[in-house]
Amino acid sequence: MRKILVVGAGQSGLQIALGLQAQGYEVTLMSNRTADEIRSGRVMSTQCMFHTALQHERDIQANFWESQAPKIEGLGVSVAGPGGSRVIDWVGKLDGYAQSVDQRVKMAGWMETFAQRGGQLVIHGAAVSDLDYFSRAYDLVLVSAGKGELVSMFERDASRSPFTEPQRALSVAYVHGLGPRPEHPEFDAVRCNLVPGVGELFVMPTLTTSGRADILFWEGVPGGPLDVFQGVKDPSEHLALTLELLEKFLPWEYARATKVELTDAGGTLAGRYAPTVRKPIGRLPGGGLVLGVADVVVANDPITGQGSNSASKCAASYISSIVEHGDKPFDEAWMQSAFDRYWDTAQWVTKWTNAMLGAPPEHVLNILGAAGQLQPVADRFANGFNDPSDFENFFYDPDKAAAYLESVAPGA
Repeated sequence: MRKILVVGAGQSGLQIALGLQAQGYEVTLMSNRTADEIRSGRVMSTQCMFHTALQHERDIQANFWESQAPKIEGLGVSVAGPGGSRVIDWVGKLDGYAQSVDQRVKMAGWMETFAQRGGQLVIHGAAVSDLDYFSRAYDLVLVSAGKGELVSMFERDASRSPFTEPQRALSVAYVHGLGPRPEHPEFDAVRCNLVPGVGELFVMPTLTTSGRADILFWEGVPGGPLDVFQGVKDPSEHLALTLELLEKFLPWEYARATKVELTDAGGTLAGRYAPTVRKPIGRLPGGGLVLGVADVVVANDPITGQGSNSASKCAASYISSIVEHGDKPFDEAWMQSAFDRYWDTAQWVTKWTNAMLGAPPEHVLNILGAAGQLQPVADRFANGFNDPSDFENFFYDPDKAAAYLESVAPGA
């Protein structure tokens, strides 16, 4: 049986490990932390996953928390105007619900499941020298650890990476006690709040270690008024800053947040990184090759909430490429073709995310404005979070945008 090493126990690495394990492969998983250390550690992301990504988890019978996690049925957009007003405010309905499960819950649970099912779990922070040794013992080595020394093996693809600096300063707080949005108290939605020139706030329901919670996620333009979380170590100070900014820029969201408290001492996170696409094949000093996975090779800014969705889609794509390859060697040509197959999906995410980081052009503002009057426009934009390739049909090009809006206008 073919032996495969997966380095990194995040969404994609664990999904690949569980998926290949179910297909009878001999899989070894390397993680720098135990399941208990992950579960009791700091939050890692916001991870709102839409229908297609959730279905990939169902396909490998790994959707353990589906009945417990809030069902997110909508996605809303609000744009702040002067004096705490809203110049745009609407919610689109998703065709299939989304869900967010705290990665501390999911990754710890998946890791324990992998070991219980007979997988070889190695708790060890891998260095390039380790992989040099392991690459000779395995048919394929997959690197899904998106930070640290291992990422440096993968060369930046300048043609697909327009940014060299972080485009947003990121800040996350997991809270209990957030009230519902009064516009739709009967269903859960992700709320995207845009403050032009300043940044964005995303609010999303989640399942965390202590049950139902909500995530307050600020994305601030670097150097702007939201870029104040660097160096804040105290979780309560982090939350106080979060709420202070809410009150100043988004009073309608602050109104439902007056009674919130952090879910736990590990419920805050801050950081920043430059969105980067890298070449997928890493070369080891001894001549071996490794294949990069998910955000090792395609790291987008989280402004479009695609990180865990892309990780799930990458895992599903790589599993298919591995299984279909049969007993043939996992050589350089195969590695490139496996990545190219994933890029067919990932390219649309990268294009859309990079577009959303800039100031919206007039035709995009027209779409966002029309969504407040025309429910089909709101619904289509919301469902683009599940299938970003659809934005190609109506979002980027002013003529396509105008034709689309004309086609859904009353009396059209």
